[in-house]
Amino acid sequence: MADLRVGPGEGASPVPVAVVQAPAFPFDTSGAVAEVVRRTREAAREGARLVLFPEAYVGGYPWGLRFGTAVGGRSEAGKETFRRYWASAITLPGPASRELGQTAREAGVHLAVGVVEKEEGKGGTLYCTLAHFGPDGRLLGRHRKLKPTAAERLIWGEGDGSTLPVLETPLGRVGGLICWENYMPLARMALYGKGVEIYLAPTADDRDRWQATLRHIAVEGRCFVLGCNQYVTRDRYPDDLPVADELEGWPLEMCRGGSAVYGPDGTLLAGPLHGEAGILYAELDMSEIARHRYEFDAVGHYARPDVFRLEVNEGEQPAVRYRREGEAPEE
Repeated sequence: MADLRVGPGEGASPVPVAVVQAPAFPFDTSGAVAEVVRRTREAAREGARLVLFPEAYVGGYPWGLRFGTAVGGRSEAGKETFRRYWASAITLPGPASRELGQTAREAGVHLAVGVVEKEEGKGGTLYCTLAHFGPDGRLLGRHRKLKPTAAERLIWGEGDGSTLPVLETPLGRVGGLICWENYMPLARMALYGKGVEIYLAPTADDRDRWQATLRHIAVEGRCFVLGCNQYVTRDRYPDDLPVADELEGWPLEMCRGGSAVYGPDGTLLAGPLHGEAGILYAELDMSEIARHRYEFDAVGHYARPDVFRLEVNEGEQPAVRYRREGEAPEE
């Protein structure tokens, strides 16, 4: 188990953080939750006050699967696999999320966990969600991935602007985006505009070029960036998966990780960690943000609102809206 850490910067009291590159538990919700509990307690014992887990960690990121789908058809085995995947998803709030919140409370940390979310009684759509829990155990907020990438669209729906929180915490302003929606410039700007200081970027991308993305966000937003991925091997999948043949040809190591922490000038503070599970530790000198925003501030002295303007629709966009008799229609 890797244990990589850096010392505090000079200036303000540092914020100790932990990025958990955990082993995968596909189709095993209880196993994933238990791993979050165990690793969060471990990180808290090491002094972490903010703990981040990867994209879709609880519920599973199903590397290598296409769920029996081709253009114009879906197999019975694929539909049964999706049913099992849907059963692995969690509700917010719900029993699994309450256990995550209790873990955050007992550890005294801000806990951010990538989950696969479902809404009981509101259809069968799943969402790739980043759930934030406070040290009091409350669910402080959630972000649903705005645009699933490529084949992710087979299994996840799209979030809307109502779940783009930047949370005011004693540690700083915490927010984030998931995986490739970090390539959406306007989504990043929405977070910069809310003053994000600790930017969370859970992902499933283990390629070297992802490090350039994390560093770019740090320099562009002049914020700390915590990138977090899983470590996944093919033998983590259940033996009785109906579409097990879809995994044939994949290497044993399906995702090698690549978790890392960057400072607001692009300095690498921890990682990247490849080829094993582990926890990265770093201490964030929050005074560094003001130092580097003196040079560049994307929504301050480097903005040109007379030329460019971003409008964000933060309204919830349900598929069905109900209006009571006598109520005026919405504008």
